[in-house]
Amino acid sequence: MPVGPRSVLVYQAVALLEERVPHGKTPYGERFRVPIIGGSFEGPDLRGHILPGGADWQLLRADGYLELIADYYMETDDKVLIKVNNRGLVQTVPGSDGNRYAMTTPHFEAPIGKYGWLNQLIFAGTVVPGDSKVPAVHLAIFKLV
Repeated sequence: MPVGPRSVLVYQAVALLEERVPHGKTPYGERFRVPIIGGSFEGPDLRGHILPGGADWQLLRADGYLELIADYYMETDDKVLIKVNNRGLVQTVPGSDGNRYAMTTPHFEAPIGKYGWLNQLIFAGTVVPGDSKVPAVHLAIFKLV
């Protein structure tokens, strides 16, 4: 019988956001852009901050799910830049159990060297919205091994 992957925490992050900007309705749903203005991340093997200037491109589908494609850079405490392309799917209306499906699959592009292992693994994570006072999302990112 096949054995599924196990997950190991890589880091937890808080991404700070601006209010989302509507881009209009399309045949696929309603489009939005959410500017990423900063944040921080910390885990056992890397920590640092999220650089301002990225964006989360969103598509609100007719079935109530939100497709996310976030593009941004992280900078580690030792000044290494890591490009992140983070695709996700968020259930905007809670299910019958009161929970919302909110998962992401980040892809990293790190320089060869200390953080090169980020280029060689598959990752998955959870997304939890922040409180209403400060627009943000909380991420927990895991490597699949």
